[in-house]
Parts: sequence; structure tokens; C-alpha cells
Amino acid sequence: MTENGIGLPTGLGTGTLSEARSRQIVASVGIPVSDWATVGDPDAAVDAARSVGLPAVVKLCGDAIAHKTERGLVRLSLTSENEVREASIGLLAAARPEDGPVELLVSAMVQGSRELIAGMVRNPQFGPCVMLGVGGILAEAVADVAFRLAPLDRLDAHDLINDLGTQALLGGLRGEPAVDRDALADILCGLGDLAADPDVASVDLNPLIIVDGRAIAVDALVETTGNRNPI
Repeated sequence: MTENGIGLPTGLGTGTLSEARSRQIVASVGIPVSDWATVGDPDAAVDAARSVGLPAVVKLCGDAIAHKTERGLVRLSLTSENEVREASIGLLAAARPEDGPVELLVSAMVQGSRELIAGMVRNPQFGPCVMLGVGGILAEAVADVAFRLAPLDRLDAHDLINDLGTQALLGGLRGEPAVDRDALADILCGLGDLAADPDVASVDLNPLIIVDGRAIAVDALVETTGNRNPI
């Protein structure tokens, strides 16, 4: 298979990509993601955790694994190499035959008091849209989500940010700086760029954690349409 201009392999077929491949794709358009690596065994996971730093997160990763949390395939706040090794052993043991090829994704544990969600969806009536909303424990309570048609220019991206109802969440909060709106606009424009590829059905960044005012994606899920033929 070859790749298109944004690094998405052609001829992928319909379905979800692994978190690792999803991270690569969103990073290719400038969206910041937490430090990470993929490995195949527990010893390599320990080495990766040393590289990204402790505390670390370990996840079971594969194209057929779209909803890791529901299956208990995420281990958070691992503070020692032994915890990383034990978590990795347990995750590999939890793999099912229908999961197909799997690997371990080791990431830095990013922590912040504010979370957003962002993504790209294709609406049957309006076409591709970029979404931004409040994430974390407030997501269901406030249901604060806004959309813009893709692609976006920077004015559109800032208008989308301004459309959120909970603007106080974006300002300085509990001694933390205000959200960097220019950096957040870059993320939204990057999502709009991904909409230009007909093989990208949707993109989900959930959550974006705010660290020192800047949004960092700690999970990514790209779904493909399979519009292209294998090359």
C-alpha cells in the first residue's frame, strides 16, 4: 500500500485504525499528542516507559480494538517499572482471537484539571464538520458541543471556540493559565485538513487535556471509509 499526502495508507478498507496509527495520522497535521511508543512485549514496555517517563499509561492496541476502556484495556498512573511490566503482562493476556494483531502502546501520563473533546465527522446532509466540546466529568452534565463545516480557516476555528457555552472553562482557572486559543485553533484546523481526505470517515480526540494552557491529545481514533482501492 502507498500513502497519501497526509500519511494515511491507501486501500485500508472500512473500519477503525489502531490508536498508534490514529496518533500518527493526527500528528501528521500538527495535532500535539502525548509522548508514546508501541512495543511488543513487557520488557520493551518497561524500556518505553523509561523513555516517555513515569508515571506512564499502557494500553492494548490494535485495529480491531476501538473501545479499550470498556474492556479494561487501559492501565493508568503506573509509577514504577514493575507496575508497567505487570500491566503489560495482563493486557497481553486479555487479548482475544478476534482482536487480530495487537501491541502495547506506552504513553506518558498527562494530567490536567480541564478536558476538551474534538473531532471530525461526516454529516449526511452538511458534509464534513469539525466538532469541539467540553470533555471529562462535565461532558454529560453540560452537553456543550459546537460544530463548523470543514475545512476551517483560523477565523472559523476561533468562532468555533467562542461558540462553547462554558467560556469560563477556557479562561484562567485555579491558578492555571487560560487555554491557548491559537494553539487550540491549530488543532481544529488540522482536523479540517483531515476532512479533505475522502478515506477519513471520522476522527475522535477524546480527551484533549489542558496542560499549562495547551491542549494535548492523549487518545485518538480514526475511522476509514475504504473509498480507495489497494495499490
